[in-house]
Amino acid sequence: MEYVTAVPHPRSEAAGPSRSGRRSLGVALLSGALGAAVALLSTRQSWAEGTATVAGGAFPLTAKGSDVTGVPAALAIVGLAALVAVFAVRRSGRLLVSVLLALSGAGTVVAAVLGAGDSSALDEQAAAASGNTAATAAGLSHTAWPYVAAAGGALILLAGLLAVRYGRLWPAMSGRYERDGAPRPRRTKPVDPDRPEDLWKALDRGEDPTGPDPAGT
Repeated sequence: MEYVTAVPHPRSEAAGPSRSGRRSLGVALLSGALGAAVALLSTRQSWAEGTATVAGGAFPLTAKGSDVTGVPAALAIVGLAALVAVFAVRRSGRLLVSVLLALSGAGTVVAAVLGAGDSSALDEQAAAASGNTAATAAGLSHTAWPYVAAAGGALILLAGLLAVRYGRLWPAMSGRYERDGAPRPRRTKPVDPDRPEDLWKALDRGEDPTGPDPAGT
């Protein structure tokens, strides 16, 4: 008679966290890199348009995202650097960098939304174009690019939240190259006292060919 046990197989228990780690790692890398690229690209586009009254009539004005605010671009760069740094640190350091990544995304969203209706950059251009420091821009209109930048910040925020939640399951950058961090001793061939060339090579390495064998043989 066969018996059915409800005890899960150890391999199946270990496969769950490993699968979640790989999936979250892929999503975080994609969303973080894409979010930073979108936010940076959006700040180079026109966020606001208007006109200034000059002697010859209406003068068109355009303000890019970088003219309105430099915060989204700066935070996107910080988020991209934090995304890379996540794999260079471990334990509590990884958690701190993950929190920084999430905060960079949240800050990008807030700064982009606040800059969506900002007209100060156009007012400065209007004052410069008309020669009147009290002049302001007229016929104001705003584009959707600030909200595109906010969407990029949301992707960075998602990457940070995934790093906070699943970062402990992700591999470290140096894990492939060293196991315990201890230096590996260099292996040397035993010196044959009957061979002069071996004696000279040992002297070049700074070893004493007449002393005991360092390998204990």
